Amino acid sequence: MNANKALWEKGDFTAIAAFMRESGETVVESLGVKSPLRVLDLGCGDGTTALPLARLGAEVTGIDIARNLVAAGKQRAADQGLKRLTFQEGDACDLQGIEDQTFDLTVSFFGAMFAPKPFDVAREVVRVTRPGGTIVMGNWIPSDPSFVSQLLKISSSFTPPPPEGFVSPMLWGVESHVIERFGQAGVPKEKVSFAKDTYYFVSASEGPADFIGRFRRFYGPTMNAFEAAEQSGKAEELHSQLLELARAHNKSTNDGTLIPATFLRVTVSV
Repeated sequence: MNANKALWEKGDFTAIAAFMRESGETVVESLGVKSPLRVLDLGCGDGTTALPLARLGAEVTGIDIARNLVAAGKQRAADQGLKRLTFQEGDACDLQGIEDQTFDLTVSFFGAMFAPKPFDVAREVVRVTRPGGTIVMGNWIPSDPSFVSQLLKISSSFTPPPPEGFVSPMLWGVESHVIERFGQAGVPKEKVSFAKDTYYFVSASEGPADFIGRFRRFYGPTMNAFEAAEQSGKAEELHSQLLELARAHNKSTNDGTLIPATFLRVTVSV
């Protein structure tokens, strides 16, 4: 079993994505999408950005490594009658069946960054994007004080050391690494630009305790952290740290959730 596939099929990211819908739509609006446009959403989950892209008239292909998320995306597209949106299983490191220069725009928000071979990811997204097209990634930033970076940092502190050769997905949030990866894919650094942006986790009805409960039950990396913490008798310590983190970052004034998280927006001109 592909370890990355197993990680993202372990839980059910749709439970987390429910808090990300509003920001997904905001991010898509910022892209200035105009039809006709062929778009690849890589590491698409259940369609947090793919569905808004399709609603704006783009022809969208969503690819994710997790079968359950692909199935959920197909159901959401069918429920909304989006005929120009397709979902399929695929690996960001090796986009088999996708021809060269297929897409005008390739996007990946917090998806392809978790694939284990980052140089292969850069090569593949460049390969499938047409000359004159654009690649846009949203990547969490290591050691950033905002929510997701700290959640992943706390979670990793309760898990065993990664295997030899492991490349942290958080390095996609470091500009020098991004430049190096796209440079090896043939893109000069002058065509790679960066901006810090903010994503929001939003729920009017669920507060921080519910939110962290979802991570514990449904988010693969956090599920692994709790499994390891339970074996070492530290599960309550982990839960306490994550709950304190969520409460500290929550901006909601009505017992809901409004948690901002900073990310690095990468724009590549192909």
